[in-house]
Amino acid sequence: MPITLRLALRDWDYMTPLVLGDVSSSKLDIKVDRVGTLISHVGKSEAHDAAETSFSRYTQLRIDGDDSVVGIPNFIMRGFRHRCVITTKDSPITTFAQLAGKRIGVTGWRDSGNTWTRAALRREGVGVEDAMWYAGRLTVAHPIVDRLDGFGRPGRIEAAPGERPMVHLLEEGRLDAIFTPFMPDGYFAGGSGFRQVLPDFRAAEHRYFADVGYVPGMHLIGFKKEFVAEHPWVIAELSNLIDESQRVWLSKRRKYADTTPFMLDELLKSASELPEGWDASGFAANRKMIADFAGELHVQGILPRLMTPEELFPFDIDGSRTSAA
Repeated sequence: MPITLRLALRDWDYMTPLVLGDVSSSKLDIKVDRVGTLISHVGKSEAHDAAETSFSRYTQLRIDGDDSVVGIPNFIMRGFRHRCVITTKDSPITTFAQLAGKRIGVTGWRDSGNTWTRAALRREGVGVEDAMWYAGRLTVAHPIVDRLDGFGRPGRIEAAPGERPMVHLLEEGRLDAIFTPFMPDGYFAGGSGFRQVLPDFRAAEHRYFADVGYVPGMHLIGFKKEFVAEHPWVIAELSNLIDESQRVWLSKRRKYADTTPFMLDELLKSASELPEGWDASGFAANRKMIADFAGELHVQGILPRLMTPEELFPFDIDGSRTSAA
């Protein structure tokens, strides 16, 4: 008799086989709750046993000594960040280095994606102290919430003026650039008025990958500690199902690529320009990326001390303990 696993996930395309049941398990009856906003703390959730979890917020739990969430190094959201910095089409800014001394908007100060984007800027000589930062909602459709997370500093890191949408501030010239994980509505229309800061962000991402050897991970899978204690095999079972769902979906995308013009070209480029296993799950495959992220959180003042990958992930995707656990 399979046990029920209540799992909260965003609508990532490669989770479709898992959600539809094309990928399934005789040991797990997975009830997927499709969420737009991540569960803030799955350890305190009465509705979920596991959830897609922010990498940065998970590290905060670990350094706070909160072990109610067991994170596993299966990074279900990854992405290069060079494409995620936008400006106006008439802006003279075309490099990250030119953002020194400028006004930059972020959708959340300690968000994992924004942490990685600041890391990319820091590689070009623009650190936290080299720009003026504003945290706020991207568009009018997004809620007004505290996006500083306690990291505000007058004159350096502040809330967006009047809580106004950052795309409006950018249009008005009150911001010079915005970090955004998702492009705002209308961005893909010809008259949007916005563009990526980097004219050839793809080349920059290639250089970045050549230097670091990974595609940054933003979200991972977190389990309730009690659920794992009762069913320790569930870590490996769910991780394998997620990986299989990704494989099945990639096969379908390649078969049905004609649904989006030029998608076949993109799939061919990804296959030829990234090494096999670039998105592999597991502690060993991701240890350098985990260490670099922890280092960035510390350098950027989000974590008070440097944490080791073993501290962050006491369990691997097969359920075994890492060396420091």
